[in-house]
Amino acid sequence: MANQLGKRYVCETCNSGVLCTKSGDGEILCCEKIMEIQEPRKLPSSD
Repeated sequence: MANQLGKRYVCETCNSGVLCTKSGDGEILCCEKIMEIQEPRKLPSSD
């Protein structure tokens, strides 16, 4: 899987985060596990 430029990755084990500043092949590892792309936070409603 290729790293995606501008995406944030989060470790499920220790909750540390990484911002990808250069895309490329490979995987980002932390705590000996592959880091997952962090889902964007939902914006509050403006109603």
